[in-house]
Amino acid sequence: MLPGHRRGNRDVLGIQQRKPLPPMNAPEHLNALRAFEASARHESFSAAAAELHVTPAAVGQLVRSLEEALGTPLFHRGTSGRKRLVLTEAAQRALPDIRAGFERLSVGVARLKEGSPVGVLTVTVSPAFAAKWLLPRLERFQSAWPELDVRLDASIDLLDFAARGVDIGVRYGAGDWPGLVSEKLFDEEVYPVCSPALLRQGRRLRRPSDLGGVRLIHDRSVDARAGFATWDAWLEKAGVKDVETKRGLRINNSAAVLQAAIDGQGVALARSIMAHDDLAAGRLVRLFPEVEFPSRLAYYVVYRPECATLPKLVAFREWLVREAS
Repeated sequence: MLPGHRRGNRDVLGIQQRKPLPPMNAPEHLNALRAFEASARHESFSAAAAELHVTPAAVGQLVRSLEEALGTPLFHRGTSGRKRLVLTEAAQRALPDIRAGFERLSVGVARLKEGSPVGVLTVTVSPAFAAKWLLPRLERFQSAWPELDVRLDASIDLLDFAARGVDIGVRYGAGDWPGLVSEKLFDEEVYPVCSPALLRQGRRLRRPSDLGGVRLIHDRSVDARAGFATWDAWLEKAGVKDVETKRGLRINNSAAVLQAAIDGQGVALARSIMAHDDLAAGRLVRLFPEVEFPSRLAYYVVYRPECATLPKLVAFREWLVREAS
């Protein structure tokens, strides 16, 4: 018999032959890749073990099994110094792709969960829209869909919906957000408002030119360069040129702007959607209704196109449209 000819798992020399390692796309390597990524991030088997809730020995064994399968070392191992684990050059090149792969896996698992009409619905809106419009109405949605838990991300930041796990949002602007479907929810007007108490104090606010005698409250929550209405623009539309707009109270939150007006601190330039409930309740009074000033911006429902048919998203989108109408 020729040297190397096998009987079962042994060659003619009686040496146990190692079973061939499974291909690298096999699921059993996922744990080893996770152990490698965590060890590289922490530069320590012990810290990686704490994160993964296993022993350092188990992490070390997983990393060694990955090195054997690849046929190349992943770390230079030291016995002293601050860094006990130093990535090899090949491992440094591969690590960003491996991390990106785990991030995509997380997104994929989240999408598997999204197909159910029950569970969690994550909604992003601005803090002001949440306070003045959404939260006073949200109980009606929760009553219709009690099996859905709403998580509200109140932020003016342009979030990465996929990375943050956001299902749907309402955004204020011109309607163009890359990577998202946008459907107009509201148009709006812009007009001055003040508290009834301010008028009772004898303030003469019969004509737009009378605004020169009161403190103006400026909404700085959106950059004017994006088309956001300002006092200068409204006064120009009203045909008034002698009202000083450089001074006044400036606030970067639309809900706080309205609250300052309710408290009698001056006259605010209000957005109709935000001010609607305060006007209806008599907390604010609209001034000079003869001056019509539609906003160039509007409110839009936004979501990822691949999520358009998810039952929970469809339910919330349809509810928003009903409430808006």
